[in-house]
Amino acid sequence: MNKAYLLLLLSVLIAGCRNNPQTMLGPDWTAAHDYYQSSLEQAIKDLESLEKMTASHSNSRELFHRVRINFKRAEPFIAYLNPEVGHRVNGPALPVFKEDNLRTMPPVGLQKIEESIYEGIDDDRLFRHEVFVTRGLMQNLLRQVKKREVNAERFFISTHQQLLRIITHGITGFDTPVSQAGITESAESLRSLNDVYSASLSPLMEEKDPELDGKLKETIARAVTYLEKSDDFENFDRYEFIREYMNPLTRSWVEMRKRSGLWKGRDDFPFNFDAPTFFESNSFNLKYFTPARNADPNEKQIALGEKLFFEKNLSQDGKMSCATCHLPSKAWTDQLRVNFDNRGELLQRNTPTLVNAAFQQNFFWDGRAENIIDQVGMVFTNEKEFDTPVHRFSDEILKDTAYIRLFEEAYGGVSARNTEVVKAIASYISTLNGFNSKFDRNIRGEADTYTELEKKGFNLFTGKALCATCHFIPLTNGTVPPFYKETEKEVIGVPATAANNSLDTDLGFFWKFEQPIHKGMFKTPGVRNVALTAPYMHNGVYDSLEQVVDFYNQGGGAGLGMDLPHQTLPFDKLDLTEEEQKALVAFMKSLTDVPVKQL
Repeated sequence: MNKAYLLLLLSVLIAGCRNNPQTMLGPDWTAAHDYYQSSLEQAIKDLESLEKMTASHSNSRELFHRVRINFKRAEPFIAYLNPEVGHRVNGPALPVFKEDNLRTMPPVGLQKIEESIYEGIDDDRLFRHEVFVTRGLMQNLLRQVKKREVNAERFFISTHQQLLRIITHGITGFDTPVSQAGITESAESLRSLNDVYSASLSPLMEEKDPELDGKLKETIARAVTYLEKSDDFENFDRYEFIREYMNPLTRSWVEMRKRSGLWKGRDDFPFNFDAPTFFESNSFNLKYFTPARNADPNEKQIALGEKLFFEKNLSQDGKMSCATCHLPSKAWTDQLRVNFDNRGELLQRNTPTLVNAAFQQNFFWDGRAENIIDQVGMVFTNEKEFDTPVHRFSDEILKDTAYIRLFEEAYGGVSARNTEVVKAIASYISTLNGFNSKFDRNIRGEADTYTELEKKGFNLFTGKALCATCHFIPLTNGTVPPFYKETEKEVIGVPATAANNSLDTDLGFFWKFEQPIHKGMFKTPGVRNVALTAPYMHNGVYDSLEQVVDFYNQGGGAGLGMDLPHQTLPFDKLDLTEEEQKALVAFMKSLTDVPVKQL
């Protein structure tokens, strides 16, 4: 290559950079960073003004609305940078228990301020303290924003999280339980996405794929318009919004990210960045929820785990297997109020289904196991169940010589301990997943068989009935999006009997710290396949979904007149009509999808 040609090539490259520097050097993320920073700075400034007011001041609501709008504009990036502080700023208005010093901190943050402004607070000093602490948390976030720049990876991850946050926190009322401004705020989140995208990635995409660039902007605009026209919280059609507006938007977003060539995604996040919507069978990344010591199990290990799942010789008396309580023919439950222990006496709690059990943090009703391996291991060591040491292998199972081959293929030989038995069973349980229910097929647009009653039920579940503020869609369990690092535990006041006249005496999570705030606290279970898993609640007190819905409609234990100072339900009574209660049941029944896997 001669010198003249090199000079000519260099001049063309320089000219191209001058004509469109972003297409040659990549997006300029400065405008995106400035947008997030200035929005957060404005929210802090407005909080300073709010701190000088009383909660009942004539301008407090309008000023607070501005705070929330600017917070929403900055939320994708600031919550990505510090999820814990971001959650404190915009988390539920509930006391926070600190495990390091066993202290219970009073609630702070935007939801607590909203509660004080809209429902009233007698103590002006306390209100100003709430605003002061929240402003301090935001200033903490601002310091981090100033230190860390926006880049492709951070932008794509934080935006993906925000899209999920819109359908799980925004339109469901989780973010704004009192003012119910989540529809308006969701529109602002999408407008912000369009602004930031237009200022950063759009010039690149206009060069690479102008049709896709226009398509993405159009889908955002359509979603915003729908939100603006239908901002009545109780009557908002969330089913139509997700199916016809959010799903097309996320499909375009994923397509654009791939086409940009700027970032390929990662497999260590809870969701799959390549899934076109949040309602696919592969939308969630099982690896993220799996303990590192058992990551990526192979087919041989899963096959061994399946056989071991039905093996009674794992127990001390040779009479109990995992399938004793978790029967495949009964949606991996036993459909009993409570099952029997190895002495023939009643166990303490109802058997939950294992379907989709892997997608959570903490196991057992009282959350005593941190992960699925610990959960299986505790069944081995429980004197009322297997009563078998985890670290001592039981030769009894080798009477079936097929195990010798299976262990050889899975782990290279038979171990002297049960640890690999536990890992294999946990690996098998993690395959018992179902995300292809009637609801899933319809919300994805693959089918059009959903009834008006089922649609109404979904809209109630994610709206007026506030179910989705604890049973987060699309998993419908208590694992909190978008980070999925914790599974919620709640105090709802489950009664001892279906007569609803006395509180159950099981203290649940109280066992760990023995703090009053934890009395009667239990893990939030998943709702998928709930039509097949009666009876319900940790004690199996209710035989039908109708009874469960009625319990919540009356306001839980507190609404039934029981003394529950720490109940965590976000309402007193739901005031659902009989038709609305029927609709909720119809929706929950549409969540049935049990994987058929059994020996």
